[in-house]
Amino acid sequence: MTDEQQHSPYGAAPDTGPRLAPLPEKDWDPSARELLALIPRDADGHLPNVFTTLVRHPGLFRHFLPFGSHLLRDGRLPHRTRELLILRTACNTRAGYEWGRHVPLARAVGVTDEEIRRIGAGPDAEGWTPADARLLRAADELHRDARLSAATWSELAADHDETQLIEITMLVGQYHMVAFFLNSAGTRLEPGFETETLPAPTGTGAEASEPAPGEA
Repeated sequence: MTDEQQHSPYGAAPDTGPRLAPLPEKDWDPSARELLALIPRDADGHLPNVFTTLVRHPGLFRHFLPFGSHLLRDGRLPHRTRELLILRTACNTRAGYEWGRHVPLARAVGVTDEEIRRIGAGPDAEGWTPADARLLRAADELHRDARLSAATWSELAADHDETQLIEITMLVGQYHMVAFFLNSAGTRLEPGFETETLPAPTGTGAEASEPAPGEA
């Protein structure tokens, strides 16, 4: 470890910009334009950086997009359930971009600001309903152990059908994969989203580690 890393939070080196920048629109070829035409633009007219970076690998992007879109828009889980799982996964993986983009989505489906702040404290924090605590615990177990414990599976099965149980594991896995990409590429949050600060890593699923670029 360098002296620079030793004196930085979580052992991180200073933020020097993305390792892989979003592809500028002037450089989009017909394939990129076709793929990115499917993505909704933000209020400022720009596309999210995750997509304009990932489109640098158009063959992968073409197959990734339908799966991710299905989980996000057409899945069998209630929207609130989905966002709780995603936000806890963002905490566990220290994915500041994932957190910043999904906090507004969580608010839109009924997750309160108090609950959003509490997600960082994990499933044992006071205030969660038993059902919500089970979801956060599931995200933690999948992050830590790559499987759900027998107890958590049984508890989730009491109020989720088998398709939803499958989707819980696949959703958390999907957002781990996306976090690996975002954190490694150093993808930056867009203006208007960077104000959502990733909570400090606490609880059973999150360990202190090098933060993603741009993480407070």
